Amino acid sequence: MAEHVTLHDAFVDELRDSYDAEKQLIKALGKLAKAAHSAELRTAFETHLEETRGHVERLEQVFESLDEKARGKHCDGIAGIIEEGSSVLDEDFDEVTMDACLIAAGQRAEHYEMAAYGTLVAWARGMGHAEAADLLQATLKEEKAADKTLTALAEGGINQGAADGANPGDEKDESRASKPDASARSRQNRTIEAKR
Repeated sequence: MAEHVTLHDAFVDELRDSYDAEKQLIKALGKLAKAAHSAELRTAFETHLEETRGHVERLEQVFESLDEKARGKHCDGIAGIIEEGSSVLDEDFDEVTMDACLIAAGQRAEHYEMAAYGTLVAWARGMGHAEAADLLQATLKEEKAADKTLTALAEGGINQGAADGANPGDEKDESRASKPDASARSRQNRTIEAKR
């Protein structure tokens, strides 16, 4: 009779899934950065690309702390999210709409990873793997920060710029830009920059 699979086995399996996901994302983030029109968005993707390389190294440390071999198991979930996000690159969107879609693609991946790392941290703590839990928590914190950065970019003008472009007869953008409000000027500048 087969031996029962324990939470430890499931934990190692999930770690291998995340290890592969991070390696897939290293390739995908480079493509998203190249496709971004906003300099701030490009920087956000490039920054997270460097962090993602660190996530791979951190996972290797987790495997080592568990006396397990660091190897990946194909992550179908992130592969699907990346494939969906990559399809955006084939669209003929205007620049600001492309950036809005790239943010959406990036956030889908971040949310997937946040769910995975949240589970891994909880399981590690539950099994008393303190070192692994701390390493995984550090990665979870960076995933949340990357998601927050993308939200700030979206809400800081990219989504509105794309929305304004969807309604070319709408004069809202001009009236908003005439306000002395600094955040409105910032949105206008981003919109103008993105349309170049």
